[in-house]
Amino acid sequence: MEKLIELLKEPYDPNVWPDKSKQGFEELFGSTGGRYPKRASDEISFRTPKFNSGSKSVPFSAIIHESNPDSGGYGGMSFVIFPVPEAPSMIAMVVGTQGLSPDEHIIGKPGHSRKVNAICKWLNTESKSDKQVAWAKREAVRTDISVPDNVRKEYPEYKEIFDRYGDVIYGFCAAKDDILENAMKVFLDFYFQERGHSTLSAFEDEAKNIKTSYFNHLMPTTKKNDLKQLLQDRKFVILQGPPGTGKTRLANELLKEDYDNKGSAIQFHPNTTYETFIGGLFPRTTESELGLQFRIKRGHLLDAVVKAQKTDEDILLVIDEINRADLSKVLGEAIYSLEPHENRTIELPYDFGEPIKNTMSIPSNLHILGTMNTADRSISILDVAIRRRFAFVDMWPHAEIVEKYGNEITKPAFQKLLGIFIEYAPNESFALMPGHSYFIAHKDVDAAIQMKTNLIPLLNEYLNQGYVSNFADAIHAYIQEIEQL
Repeated sequence: MEKLIELLKEPYDPNVWPDKSKQGFEELFGSTGGRYPKRASDEISFRTPKFNSGSKSVPFSAIIHESNPDSGGYGGMSFVIFPVPEAPSMIAMVVGTQGLSPDEHIIGKPGHSRKVNAICKWLNTESKSDKQVAWAKREAVRTDISVPDNVRKEYPEYKEIFDRYGDVIYGFCAAKDDILENAMKVFLDFYFQERGHSTLSAFEDEAKNIKTSYFNHLMPTTKKNDLKQLLQDRKFVILQGPPGTGKTRLANELLKEDYDNKGSAIQFHPNTTYETFIGGLFPRTTESELGLQFRIKRGHLLDAVVKAQKTDEDILLVIDEINRADLSKVLGEAIYSLEPHENRTIELPYDFGEPIKNTMSIPSNLHILGTMNTADRSISILDVAIRRRFAFVDMWPHAEIVEKYGNEITKPAFQKLLGIFIEYAPNESFALMPGHSYFIAHKDVDAAIQMKTNLIPLLNEYLNQGYVSNFADAIHAYIQEIEQL
């Protein structure tokens, strides 16, 4: 790979580019200095057309499927380098102008686009540039959609490339020196992994580390300190994710450890009302002839407001399963006061006594943290007005927790299920990947029985509700495998 990297660092010379790039590609294979096994080269061919210096054609060097002709248009998945005079070369993943075939089974999988997007996110975080150096299309198969104008404007040096191939480029990186080697390795490793070929053993650890790095952008880890800082900045936050990802646990840890238990934790359910959360009239028995009277009582939010008014320290109200209640009705006019950077006062329907009386504003030291289970689609969907007032943080399964606390049964089971969701789940289903808690090995508990009684019912519910209909057969096969343990 060194020859390719050195070639990309040199000024583009049309007289030497085709031969040098071809030599660089050829040296990628074989045990004497190559990165990939020799057999991987049997499935691909090189395309390095020669153009005259005055030609208006866009020069490139590509690795394509071996079934394509030696010249003319080609189809399928390709790894392409576009040399550009006086600018960094572009490294790109491209659909051949003749269509998806013979690689439609690769490019068409949701996981293919998902991983290209994760690769580009990783390269952007690795770069020292003050602007993004990599971009990916949401769906690789959408050759009817070109590179958007806002991306084109960021890279005027690639105008001719975009004009000619903008509709078939689905991921690219500007190969600047600080990111060049990473970009070459990650895109080439990805290209051959998608074709079923791993790196040679000498590069196995490096390739695994690279893959782990960009996989972290598929399911980023939510850290407690980051969540605490977000609460300081935005005041109102919702943790959302599938079951088993530790949303409630993280919220309670935050309340206990970072807020020193200054606040409270409640849980919403379908019977939660405006009166129980904000406040209202509640019946009470008396010794009068009627035997029943009504009294005005503060709800959970007003109680939290009073606590915050009595101290300068931060107060946290945790609302578990926040979307199980009808939030529009539960919040009522109080939604107007939920503005993180404004002090808004609302009129209350009753006089709740000192210090609230009949008005309420949210103190700046009162923070609200909700948790939301994205797998339960039978419950209330948050409307736009509510979503605008909360910052949303995704909670994903943590592979490192499974590695640390799993065993010889749960670890491979987690990796297998994760692979199914990454490869086959559409975006709306990807967020349903069961969390790491289903794969933690507990002392004196049979791991196989644990997964059969906890994980399998959840996956069956996904199947019954049609949540994973796009890859139901793969989930069904996985269930059968777990049932045989």
